[in-house]
Amino acid sequence: MSLKNYTVKGMTCGHCEMSVKEEVGEIPGVTAVTADHNTGAVTVDGEGFSDQQVAAAVAEAGYTLEQ
Repeated sequence: MSLKNYTVKGMTCGHCEMSVKEEVGEIPGVTAVTADHNTGAVTVDGEGFSDQQVAAAVAEAGYTLEQ
């Protein structure tokens, strides 16, 4: 498994966290997602996913992945 950490801009509440977790969790190969709106931290666990896929999923949820 590969554990990657990201920072997401725009998450301000628990609903934001759920939206990001739901979208990122749909990426093939992702097995777990955690998000913290207080820090903007998102941790993704799994195999075979790319940073671009995570960025696209975060954008689909309405937020921006900091690069």
